[in-house]
Amino acid sequence: MSTLLSVSIALLGGLLMTRLFKPLKLPSVTAYLIAGVLIGPYCLGQLGIHGLGFDSMESVHALKLISDVALGFIAFSIGNEFRLEDLKKIGKQAFVIGIFQAIVATVFVDIALFAIHRIMPDKLSLPQVLTLGAIATATAPAATLMVVRQYKAKGPLTDLLLPIVALDDAVGLIVFAVSFGIAKTIGASAAIDVVSIIVNPLVEIVASLALGALMGFVLTQLEKLFNSNTNRLNMSIAFVFMTVALSMLKFEVGSVHIGFSSLLVCMMLGTIFCNACPLSHDVMEKTDKWTSPLFALFFVISGAELELKVFGDWAIVVIGIVYIIFRSLGKYFGSYASAKMTKCTPSICKYLGITLLPQAGVALGMCALAAAELPGQGELIRNITLFAVLIYELFGPVLTRQALTLAGDIQPMPEHVKMRRHHKLKQAKETSEE
Repeated sequence: MSTLLSVSIALLGGLLMTRLFKPLKLPSVTAYLIAGVLIGPYCLGQLGIHGLGFDSMESVHALKLISDVALGFIAFSIGNEFRLEDLKKIGKQAFVIGIFQAIVATVFVDIALFAIHRIMPDKLSLPQVLTLGAIATATAPAATLMVVRQYKAKGPLTDLLLPIVALDDAVGLIVFAVSFGIAKTIGASAAIDVVSIIVNPLVEIVASLALGALMGFVLTQLEKLFNSNTNRLNMSIAFVFMTVALSMLKFEVGSVHIGFSSLLVCMMLGTIFCNACPLSHDVMEKTDKWTSPLFALFFVISGAELELKVFGDWAIVVIGIVYIIFRSLGKYFGSYASAKMTKCTPSICKYLGITLLPQAGVALGMCALAAAELPGQGELIRNITLFAVLIYELFGPVLTRQALTLAGDIQPMPEHVKMRRHHKLKQAKETSEE
């Protein structure tokens, strides 16, 4: 009962917050996140009133399965953006920009934090510098996708943005594995482990893509058995659930760790499905409607997970601000330079970097690994990442919407549509008064 009550309160709270935020013209993602913070353990949860909010982090983490499934559907939707006819036009640009901006963000953060390490070596160690620099690569696909959907963004920037966000995950995994492997080696003063630095991340990426391709092929074949779009929708939903579950499997083969990235697996599932199934476009339209409350719930839970106590340590705040500033600069100038190199339009060069600022799920996964495997140092990494995620998730969607609007991908509502909606609302009000 308590779990079901928490889910309903979270969803209702998020939806009501979007109404309060409507006059401010903020994205729904920001409203959901703030709703999560308000009903989380550090606000209403402190009152101890059962059902009013999440009274502890344990009650928030109890809903982790919802977040896992939501991320699976987000990745599945982004995978559907990798249609071959579109990739032929933008594939090279997305590939170059996706890799270059991630590496530049890492370099910017590494240099800035290394300067802090030289000034305050007792507050920030070299392994922490390398790990935070690697975490800087990650971009949150969920917030970006939600803004694109809410405002029905369409245009050259949006077409390029979604594949880059998807590619960002794979690049981030490799950069993090290498940097974190070196960080662990420095921290332990041991010999460099080539397997953990190079082999394991490559195996994870290849295994994830292979599993996603297999699941996509099977889904496409089974879709042929049904004539109803409703049944095809049900089949697609079942496969995303199944794919998320299979991506949680882990194996050990000698010294090689075989695991999967659920984001990469579900992205590949969506990519194979959209290219191999002729009716994928119709199915995806229906899937988008089905997943709307799931995504809303995901962001409310994400807001509740943000630990506000990180503001209590001045060192975390200072390091966090430096991290945010230099990661943002790295993302922007890395995107700007690589977009120029690949001959993108001026609007893409100018605004693409701003849309890559949101950071959440993948970064939190990286910092959780750091907290577990860097005893005595991982907690600082985790708190700085949480601080950055809190800022990025609250302001990132707003900046993404603004960038897409300035680039012309988000069009203002036509005046005749506004008038028609206003007329309908007026009629409804008059009817209710009668």
